Amino acid sequence: MNPRFITHPLSSDQRWNHLKAGVNGVDSRFEVCGTKRKADGSFHMGMPAFLENVPLYVHDDIHAHTNIKDTHSSQDLSLSPFYNQCYSSVLDNPTSSPWNLLKLSNKPFGRKKIKRTQSMPQTTVGDNSLLDEVDITIRRTNSTNNLPKLRFRDHIWAYTQRYLAAEAIEDAFLENGSTEHEGNADGMHLVQLLISCAEAVACRDKAHASKLLVKLQPNALVFGSSFQRVASCFMQGLIDRIALAQPLGAVAPNINDIGLEKKEEALRLVYEVCPHIQFGHFVANLTILEVFEGENFVHVVDLGMTLGLPHGRQWQWLLESLANHHGQSLRRIRITAVGPCVNQFHVIGDELEAYAHKLGINLEFSYVGSSLEALKPEDIKTYENEVLVVNSILQLHCVVKESRGALNSVLKIIHQLSPKVLVLVEQDSSHNGPFFLGRFMEALYYYSAIFDALDAMLPKYDTRRAKVEQFYFAEEIKNIVSCEGPNRVERHERVDQWRRRMSRAGFQAAPVKLIAQAKQWLSKLKICEGYTIVEDKGSLVLGWKSKPIVAASCWKC
Repeated sequence: MNPRFITHPLSSDQRWNHLKAGVNGVDSRFEVCGTKRKADGSFHMGMPAFLENVPLYVHDDIHAHTNIKDTHSSQDLSLSPFYNQCYSSVLDNPTSSPWNLLKLSNKPFGRKKIKRTQSMPQTTVGDNSLLDEVDITIRRTNSTNNLPKLRFRDHIWAYTQRYLAAEAIEDAFLENGSTEHEGNADGMHLVQLLISCAEAVACRDKAHASKLLVKLQPNALVFGSSFQRVASCFMQGLIDRIALAQPLGAVAPNINDIGLEKKEEALRLVYEVCPHIQFGHFVANLTILEVFEGENFVHVVDLGMTLGLPHGRQWQWLLESLANHHGQSLRRIRITAVGPCVNQFHVIGDELEAYAHKLGINLEFSYVGSSLEALKPEDIKTYENEVLVVNSILQLHCVVKESRGALNSVLKIIHQLSPKVLVLVEQDSSHNGPFFLGRFMEALYYYSAIFDALDAMLPKYDTRRAKVEQFYFAEEIKNIVSCEGPNRVERHERVDQWRRRMSRAGFQAAPVKLIAQAKQWLSKLKICEGYTIVEDKGSLVLGWKSKPIVAASCWKC
């Protein structure tokens, strides 16, 4: 099928405005995957010089890019809704990384909220529309309940035009790029292969997916560039999904599960190398210190004890701060760990009690050997006249299920404990969408930012970086990509979604007013330039070059 050129009636600036319609940028002033972030100033994106003479393509047969229903597998082989959102930052900066193609949203494009009125006139989309040569008439009646739906061909044209516009931008970029940008072109080709393979896997086209995986393997390298390394993790996730897919869509656990010792070592390296967990500990401890000011009996319930991180690092820092500032008033502190890591909790408890004894603090450590889903109100013992705080660092997303019953149950138990504050730290990304392809693209964008940060912090052949990527982040990626049902536990959600969940559970937001201290703390770490901390509707968000990574928020009953 050969495309033909047509002459577009619009000026170059108008054509560019059409091409960039629906594109989400990395700027925090725009919606990033459904989350509006505040910032000052305005943003303007002009027509790139190399697109002045780019023609639009129209295929003779639009069914090459339409929604198709496979009657054999009952699988929706629909065109993926991300092509219209992938190219803004690349055009703004042609020398940028190919990962900047992945500025995505889980919202299907073209869907806008229409304010319904009592009477709406007939609307006609004519020749000046993006849908050239097509006259679409939508008739509306006086009844708001009888608004007609868009016809099938309307959706076909919208999807086709946006897809072809994105292809035109990509072709122009590749044709006009100089030889010094060949590395970025290779990276974009790798991204395209990953996306195509993910589409094939979503459509259960194993034959086509297998061919694409063969093309991916030579370039998806563990010790390659940042996009080659992250591609290797996603490629493995796709391989696992193909191999373990069941007839009804359920996927078994990862057959290549790594050993416990490697996981523990990788977790320790993540804590030491990346600021993600340390950021959560810093915000949580400062909040807890404020709550404990002037109190005699205090109690901390720690959900998961930060994945069983050795030595109880968060609480050693808290004990030291309590000894320096609250030594005279504080008479007893209780720490209760909740989670299945009983052996780690026992060791951590002994170390914390010995450390507290050296500081002259009366510490009582206990643990509840239960998963969060099986937690009961009577498992956590509380005493009168003690101030209770609940601490959750990267834990609650694991109990977010399709039914939402598990998370609601945990939040109900926490609410019954009536803590003075609940500190919630979670990954700020949307990896729990209902559709596989949307989750895949969101995860690809999110983890490419993390791997880019690791690229700036550690040398290329540093074994620490390989362990962090392959034994920690790769495990998260493979769980997101290859698993479904109860086996998929890495269900990260955006901070706005957590706000809605917490509000429905009866919690009220307690704004985190620590932005100045947090920025000062980040500067003292001296990790590398690129990490930022911003305030977002009362929450603190740690990001890498405008991409949110981890968000910390506080809640009260």
